[in-house]
Amino acid sequence: MLLKVIAVILVGFIIYLLFFKNRRVDGVKKNDKLISDEMVECPTCSTFVSQKEAIVSNGKFYCSKDCLNNKKA
Repeated sequence: MLLKVIAVILVGFIIYLLFFKNRRVDGVKKNDKLISDEMVECPTCSTFVSQKEAIVSNGKFYCSKDCLNNKKA
C-alpha cells in the first residue's frame, strides 16, 4: 500500500516537471527580454537609472514618483 502511494506521488511529480515547470520558466525568460538592465536617463532630472528599477510612463523611464509627477511638458 505504501509503495502505491509513493509511486503515485512520484508520477505526479514527474508530470509536474515535464509540463508545468517549463511553462513558468519560459514566461520568466520572456519578461526579462522586454526590459533589460540598461541605464536610461530620467527626462525630468537627467539622473541615470536602471530600466528594471525605473517607473515607465508613456514610453519614458522616470527615476522616482516625484519626477513622474513633476514631468516637463
